Amino acid sequence: MAANPIACASCGSGLCGGKGRETFYQGTWANNPISIQVLGICSALAVTTTLANSLIMGLALIFVTGMSNLIISLLRATIPRKVRMIAEVAVIATFVILFDQLLKAFYFSMSERLGPYVGLIITNCIVMGRAEAFALTNPPLLSVVDGLANGIGYAFVLAIIGTFRELVGDGKILGFTVLSEGWYVKNQLMILAPGAFIALGFLIAAFNYINARGQKAEAKS
Repeated sequence: MAANPIACASCGSGLCGGKGRETFYQGTWANNPISIQVLGICSALAVTTTLANSLIMGLALIFVTGMSNLIISLLRATIPRKVRMIAEVAVIATFVILFDQLLKAFYFSMSERLGPYVGLIITNCIVMGRAEAFALTNPPLLSVVDGLANGIGYAFVLAIIGTFRELVGDGKILGFTVLSEGWYVKNQLMILAPGAFIALGFLIAAFNYINARGQKAEAKS
């Protein structure tokens, strides 16, 4: 009988016979949750008015996806199939509430700026999707890698959009003036909702272009 390539975290070379590296690459780039799968874009559009907002929201998703994937993977053999989605939501909600409370305790101004969007991570299809599609069928260590990878991929896209919108819309990055008002006219469109759609559209187009060139190069080699 052939061995399961992802049956443990120590088989083969590297993490699970190289599965860890591939899983990380898929989550962060090749199958990026926003730019490729176009998931979780509501929060991506709503909170990316500044880079600081984007980084904190990205950190929240990294924490929640990593920890929820770990717990769900550890419990995968004991969760009844009929109630698995309820169990997944309960686990995800626990870590979302924990992060939200920590944010309120130590960074209240940011908690006010993000508003309900941290709490809405509970319903984010990226987190639920990784729990359902990956953590339920894979070992804990690999599930953590998958959760962190998708969280990092999400945060990476948010950081790019947040940087672009804050720079073009307000001439600043992280509150520091980069484009002086003496010669730069602020583009308020980038601060508004249409600016988020424009930035995301260009970013998705760039990802598709880069991936298409990579696939052509692989086909020729």
